[in-house]
Amino acid sequence: MYPNTTQTILSQLKSGIFPGANFAFVEGNTIETHSYGHASLLPNRETMLDTTLFDVASLTKVIGTNSVILKLIETEQLDIDLPITFYLPAFHDKKVTSRHLLTHTSDINPFIKDRDTLNKEELRAALLLLKSGPNIGSKVAYTDTGTLLLGFLIEKLYNKPVQHVIEEDVLRPLRLNKSTFKPDLSDSIAATENHPKRGVIRGAVHDPKAFVLGENCGSAGLFSTLEDCLTFCQMILSRGNLSDGSTYLKEETITSLLQDWTPSGTLNRSLGWDLKTTVDSKRPLLFHTGYTGTFLLIDPKEKSAFIFLSNRVHPVDNRANYIEKRDHILEEYLNEKATLTKI
Repeated sequence: MYPNTTQTILSQLKSGIFPGANFAFVEGNTIETHSYGHASLLPNRETMLDTTLFDVASLTKVIGTNSVILKLIETEQLDIDLPITFYLPAFHDKKVTSRHLLTHTSDINPFIKDRDTLNKEELRAALLLLKSGPNIGSKVAYTDTGTLLLGFLIEKLYNKPVQHVIEEDVLRPLRLNKSTFKPDLSDSIAATENHPKRGVIRGAVHDPKAFVLGENCGSAGLFSTLEDCLTFCQMILSRGNLSDGSTYLKEETITSLLQDWTPSGTLNRSLGWDLKTTVDSKRPLLFHTGYTGTFLLIDPKEKSAFIFLSNRVHPVDNRANYIEKRDHILEEYLNEKATLTKI
């Protein structure tokens, strides 16, 4: 379906940018899936399977936490322009709203001294002490902090850990049956970094904050498969409807995601999502990445999607090189998509 994009991915795999990848293209009712390479190189070489579980890192934000937030907005349990202190009194900066957190415009400096030495309670307390900066509302700076705070807000409203809420209100109703926060180690799982302290990470979350916060983390921690990511994307492409005809999100909610929700309306961020554009008509597309080598690119209008899952941090995290290569994959795809649209 996208031969040039596929060839670019295979070339990068061959040159060692990532050991393996599962990816899919969706065009209307046509789905094309691919599985290549290895799920792990250390301590053993394991072949990638189409059922392999990936630590999807920050895709947890859009699949999990953001879906819960959108449901709260729909049911009018959350006003995104109220200070989050209204819902989360333990956070003291009254200038910060959920809109700021969802669009990454809070200008919160995420630095926490000695962060990786803190336990769960200490890290949570430190996150709640963070404050917005002078560019609040006028500048996008992507951080995990916003989604972590939204996770705490969800916990306050539901009175249970955010990952439990995601399991009950996202994974189950969407039938993401393979997705989990606690993988069975007997399953095929893509390994991540060969960490100096943790060794080869496999079946445990790679992200250091998520590793400490555990079930109280809304920014990372989800493990998912290509099939489940496809199911999630198809819900968006079906304007919030599921394959059984039931509705998960309202059509107007899905449509609204293609708008710029930043306070100025000019910074190309939606509610939880980045807004990419098509090459030809500059139409908005929903986009999100995950640190471990994952991304989703969704075009609700044309009912198309590109799902990419890799284990690029295994066994070594070479982020700068990967980002350049990832952007090349995206560029190739968007150019190819524009060509296909004209045919």
